[in-house]
Amino acid sequence: MKVGSLLVALVACCALTGCGQDDDSSLTVATASYPLAWTVEQIAGDDATVIDVVRPGVEPHDAELTVQETAELTEADLVVYALGLSPAVDEVAADVEGGSLEVSDAARVTGDDPHFWLDPTRLSDVAAEIAAAMEDADPDHADAYQRRLTGLQEDLASLDREFESGLSDCARRTVVVSHDAFGYLGDRYDLDLEAVAGLSPEAEPSPSHLVTLRDLAQRDGITTVFAERLAGPELAETLADDLGIDVAVLDPVEGLSDDTADEDYLSLMRQNLAALERANDCS
Repeated sequence: MKVGSLLVALVACCALTGCGQDDDSSLTVATASYPLAWTVEQIAGDDATVIDVVRPGVEPHDAELTVQETAELTEADLVVYALGLSPAVDEVAADVEGGSLEVSDAARVTGDDPHFWLDPTRLSDVAAEIAAAMEDADPDHADAYQRRLTGLQEDLASLDREFESGLSDCARRTVVVSHDAFGYLGDRYDLDLEAVAGLSPEAEPSPSHLVTLRDLAQRDGITTVFAERLAGPELAETLADDLGIDVAVLDPVEGLSDDTADEDYLSLMRQNLAALERANDCS
């Protein structure tokens, strides 16, 4: 359904149900991806309500908003989003009733890649901007938001140190991934990321690109091709089978799945670190 038609349906829905007449006076923050929702939750504690309009198990790139999800966005006190990550949300976020915070500048996003959170230092900068926006919207809880921000930034700094230490001495620094989502991680920790597909997980590589990757893997002694949980593993498995090497998971932490429902950003990133250490023989 197009955004215009969706908004018409939303108006009709509100007329019938009285949406927007909630008596809950706490700050409501809507987000458009799991990493942003998790970050807001760490800052919010019990002082704000956080809604992620991208459902678990859905790639944010492919998310389509229902009438209810559009209502949650348009009626939120604050919408936090990253331009280009979820196009369906981009179309709505600029016209919300409350304020909106687009985080690409704070994340120092370059090019078309929105996966900044795979560099914990960029996510820390985004967290600071989110906290400031929440404090402006809800000054009564500003001290609590700032206190939780400090704790979150300490956790992210610790994670960054773990990656720097764990990946400082590796037999190889080339990593082959299924989806071109790990550029910021590679930049931060001096890894050469080679993707089977492009920024879209559904992109099909050309035969010549697959030949190039095969030659690269043989030249650099690659042991593993990394697939993802939310995108199909077929491309990674095809290349790995051709080379006789392993397939493992490197999670872009775009969202949770049934297998990771009990995990969070920090634990998934630490799983990524362990997988990279094994694949690249790091000591």
